[in-house]
Order: sequence, then C-alpha cells, then structure tokens
Amino acid sequence: MRSATDTPQHWARRIRLLRYATTAAAAAGLALTAFAPSPASAAPRPDGVQQRLDALVKADGMPAALATVKGRDGRSRTYTAGIGDLATGAPVPVDGQIRAGSNTKAFVAVVVLQLVAEGRVGLDAPVDTYLPGLLRGDGIDGRNITVRQLLQHTSGLPDYLEAPALADFTTIQYRYFEPRELLDGALALKARFAPGSQWEYSNTNYLVAGLIIQKVTGRPFGEEVTKRVIDRIGLRHTYVPATGETSLREPHPHGYLNTGPNAPLVDYTDMDSSMAWAAGAVVSTNTDLNTFYSALLGGRLLPAAQLAEMRTTVPAELIGPGVRYGLGLQSRPLSCGGLVWGHGGTAPGYRTRGGVTEDGRAVDMAVTTVPDDAVAKHMTDAVDAALCG
Repeated sequence: MRSATDTPQHWARRIRLLRYATTAAAAAGLALTAFAPSPASAAPRPDGVQQRLDALVKADGMPAALATVKGRDGRSRTYTAGIGDLATGAPVPVDGQIRAGSNTKAFVAVVVLQLVAEGRVGLDAPVDTYLPGLLRGDGIDGRNITVRQLLQHTSGLPDYLEAPALADFTTIQYRYFEPRELLDGALALKARFAPGSQWEYSNTNYLVAGLIIQKVTGRPFGEEVTKRVIDRIGLRHTYVPATGETSLREPHPHGYLNTGPNAPLVDYTDMDSSMAWAAGAVVSTNTDLNTFYSALLGGRLLPAAQLAEMRTTVPAELIGPGVRYGLGLQSRPLSCGGLVWGHGGTAPGYRTRGGVTEDGRAVDMAVTTVPDDAVAKHMTDAVDAALCG
C-alpha cells in the first residue's frame, strides 16, 4: 500500500489492509498485536478487493493475484494475494512488475494517433501509403486496409498467433522473432473477412501498426513508445524490453504457463518477448497502468480530436457483454452505471484486467497464469466490484 502521508489515519488504513494481505501475514500479525481492538470493539469491515484476490488464489487456483485501486478520493491502495514464486515460496512483491500483454496496443495506438495529429499519418489512408506491397496474401491487400482498421481490428487480417510456429509456447520461450517473420506467418493464412465489414481481434494489426511507426519516424517502435508515452507521463516502472532482454528488471511475481489439465505449471517469467512485439511486449505495474489510462482519458497524451477518434467504438461482444472497441481502447459497462475504459492484456504467465472511469476511479488487477473463461469472468467481476463498491 502507498500513501503520501504518515498520519495515524494512514497507519490505521494500512493495518486493516495488512490483516487481509496473504503476502504480508507476518507483518500483519505483528501490527495487529500492537494495535488490536479491544473485545468490545466492532470487527473491522472486510476489504472487498482483498477478498476477491484471495478467492482468485484459494478458489480459482491462481498462483498469485495483485491489484492497485484508485478511489474517488484520488488515493491508491495496493493489494496482493498468493505466492510470488512457487519454487521458493517468496511473497508477492507489492505492485510488482508484470508482462502487460495487449495493454501494449493502447500505447501503440497513442503513438499512431500522435503521428496523425502531427500530419505524418492519415487515419483513413491505406497501409500501402506507408508500407507499399507489404500486405499481400489470400484475400489480403494493403491497398484496401486503412490505418484506422488496423487500430480497430476491422481489417480482416488473420492472427499471426495461429501460425504453426507459435503453436507450442514451451518450445519458443527464448526464441527471437523478427516482426516480419511473425507477419509472414499471418500472411500465409487466409483473410478473415473483407476490410471494414466485421470486427475480430487480431494481433497482426498491431504488428503492422508498429511497422508503420518505424517507417514514419525512422526509429524503433519501442523508442517511440518510450519517448512519447512512458517518459512523457513519468511511468517509472514501465518499459519496452530491449532486443534479447528476457528477465524482468524490478521485483515481480513469477508468471506460469498452464500447459494442460493436471500438467505442472511452467515458469514463464523469463522469455523473449519478441513474439509479442508491438502487439504485447510492454512490461508495467498495476499502478503504472492506472496512471497511463488516467492520463490518456484525461487528455494528457492526445489532442481532443484524436482522443475522440480513439473513443469512437464498434461492438466487440466477442470479448464480453456490452464491450465496445475503439482505437486500441475498449469500453465495458459497469454494474453501477457508466463505463470503464482500458484494454487489458494476456501474456504467457500473466493476465491483467482493469481501466478507468470518467470521474477518475481506476483499477488494474493481475494474476500470474492465464485463467480459463470462468476465472477470467471472476477477474472482470472483481474489477467491476472494485470500481462500484
């Protein structure tokens, strides 16, 4: 838990959180011994976010869960549950780094839209304007696919993750892929539909968006994301991994690949993230992701016109009921009314869910293996409860 003050009220809040934090049991026991209420005192109210994280671990079998929640008062609270390293039993680091997966797409979309604002990219220009002849295949033609369709997943491009080379993650954990190699895997597949006629999520769209960034700026996509987003709003624990970098830089819970029923979990914390590249390579923390989406929705990263384009959505109910997708940004209705804006991400070993509301509430939550659909629904419900509780 983080706070900018050191008051008795601050410590009282901290003690209540520690009482329910599974990764700080010893510290909580000491603190509660010193500050335990008398028998006549009312028991403290259970913390709903902590209860949800505990359930993800104890009932749903996630090795660890962690979250950061920013309330209407602007204060952030951090939570952990479970075990950070199954081999050693080490606790979950508070606000530890995780592989943010497809949250990367929101970062990439911001950079593309900044280039649109600068007049260097046309949102409705065909891909061939910037990458002539690159997209050609069975039903695939870059002259008929626009930049907007890439960012909104309406291009019809097949997903490169369906290519045979990526069928078994256990064999490619440390393999380096060039973006063009990944793209070639997608282009060997048939187009899913005519550009603009449907919505379907495809990681290939953001490979192409990353290549456009590089072609227009003459710089690696990771450098542009760092300069234009990460450094601009001071995300101190967020980065795009360098070529060949496989380990996480700061304290983190280990991430585990589930290879099948009754199979042992595979530690996938270290990996060559080139397999994800502009579609999902960013490393971050829950708190930094809250800061990013808050800054984005608050107008700190894009001019009003481009932010409005980003928030112009189409139905994307394949993700979930009521979900709509903009340009690298999705919205989901809340049970208490209004919308939560964000993206979420999945990487081998990690899944994140969260977002921000119009009035400044924010939550980001992570687990350390990729859950099945039922557990993923529990994560979505936990995000809703954190924002609506």
